[in-house]
Amino acid sequence: MKKGLVVLLVLVLLSGAVFAQGGSESKSGEKMKLMVYTSMKENLIGSIRDAFLAKYPDIEFDYYSAGAGKLMAKIATERQAGNIACDVLWTSEVPDFIGLKREGVLLPYQSPEKQGIVTTVDDKDGCFTAARLGTLGICYNTEKIKNPPKTWEDLLKPEYKGNFSIANPALSGTSMVSVAMIVETLGWDYIEALAKNGARMGQGSGQVVDDTAAGDTYAAIGVDYITLDKISKGANLGFVYLDKMLVVPSPVAIFKETKNEEAAKLFVDFLLSQEGQKCVANAFTLPVREDVEIRTDMGLVHPNEAKERAMTLDYEALSGNKAAYIEKFTTIIQGK
Repeated sequence: MKKGLVVLLVLVLLSGAVFAQGGSESKSGEKMKLMVYTSMKENLIGSIRDAFLAKYPDIEFDYYSAGAGKLMAKIATERQAGNIACDVLWTSEVPDFIGLKREGVLLPYQSPEKQGIVTTVDDKDGCFTAARLGTLGICYNTEKIKNPPKTWEDLLKPEYKGNFSIANPALSGTSMVSVAMIVETLGWDYIEALAKNGARMGQGSGQVVDDTAAGDTYAAIGVDYITLDKISKGANLGFVYLDKMLVVPSPVAIFKETKNEEAAKLFVDFLLSQEGQKCVANAFTLPVREDVEIRTDMGLVHPNEAKERAMTLDYEALSGNKAAYIEKFTTIIQGK
């Protein structure tokens, strides 16, 4: 009898230890899997992956990183084939999430970690939740630009003629939303003025920063964590916010048809938790939680200040007009 009690006690203690370490078996007892499609670069999604797997080591976790446009094309192909290969989507192109929700393919989920987050866009049904406040400023080559811009009008000055670039909005979701914000705030006339000053359309969000660091262009609209990561590694780049800020939330969502719902919810919870948001902040971008310290030494501002200074945008309206924005912007910049 005593031997049986000892065995029972050991089993209880072992099960408690597994639970305490974040046990990652599904309710059916099978090992959980998770596939995330994301537009986040390696320095951000890589740190999230490592921290998540440290907490849930038994989950088979994988991710595919690409531009938002490429991801949506991939998802569209998978939907046609009747099998969406990813469980979670995390990008910065808010209109895509609005469209996917409208089509009924997202799983409503109100994470317990969602309370009190700072964001410029929210879905009351929980079909998507901002997991990062991406900010964009002007990245500039410090050897070419000695007096960095302070306002959007400064980019029309002679020193930027033929040497300012914006990522292709057809490839970059962040750029797509940024272009829409600029147009809604400053008008198409401003885009035409940029074109007259020789503004270029680059490739993806990372490429325009690389081009600036190389001196191929003098300045570009740069994503915070992409630019600041390169600065931290010694690139001859500077980064400044202009008077009106580009603040682009990066929503995370779970697909309704996921076969790995438990793992997907664990990932969303982790991403929104203080631990997950510390990874976000450490990657030189803004968390959505106020209880996470940010890298002010790199020029970032606090989430609430970013929200107050942010350009506004009607994402619902934009979700149905993406193609029109992209076509008109491309036509103006390329002078067609």
